[in-house]
Amino acid sequence: MPKQVMERRASDNVYLHRDFHGALSSGLIYLEERFGPEAVREYLRRFALAYYAPLREELRERGLQPIAERLRRVYEDEGGQVVVELSERELVVRVAACPAVTHMRGHDYQVSPLWHETIRTVNEAICEGSAFDFELIEYDELTGASTGRFYRREGAGRQ
Repeated sequence: MPKQVMERRASDNVYLHRDFHGALSSGLIYLEERFGPEAVREYLRRFALAYYAPLREELRERGLQPIAERLRRVYEDEGGQVVVELSERELVVRVAACPAVTHMRGHDYQVSPLWHETIRTVNEAICEGSAFDFELIEYDELTGASTGRFYRREGAGRQ
C-alpha cells in the first residue's frame, strides 16, 4: 500500500476554545479568593479594554451593529442559542444557556460565583468612551442564561 500524506493547517479546523472557559473560571476563583471580587472586575475590565479595542472603536464609529454581528458569530461558533434584537438606540441580547457554563458543568469544572462578571463587566468596559452603556438584566447561575441590554445613554449624541 502506498504511503498517503495528508496536509492540514490549524485554519482547516473549526476553532473552539471551550476548555479556555474552565481555565478562566479557575483564574477568577483564584482572584476572588485572594484579592476579592473587585480584583475580578478590575481584571476583566482591563482585559476587555485591551482585547476589545477594535470592537470599541467600531462601536464609536458604527453604533451597536458591530456588537450584534460579533455576538451572533460567537454564539453560532460555540453552538449557543442567542436572540439579538437591534434598533438604533438599543441592543437586547437573550441567551438561552451560556455555552461556556454548559461546557464547564458538563466537564465538572467549577464555575466561578462571579462568572456573570464576564458578561456585565466586559460589556460595560466595551462601552467605555462611547455613547452607549450596558446592563445585565437577568442571569441564571445554573445555566448562564441571561438577558442583557446595550443602550444609548440619555443625552449622548451619535458617537
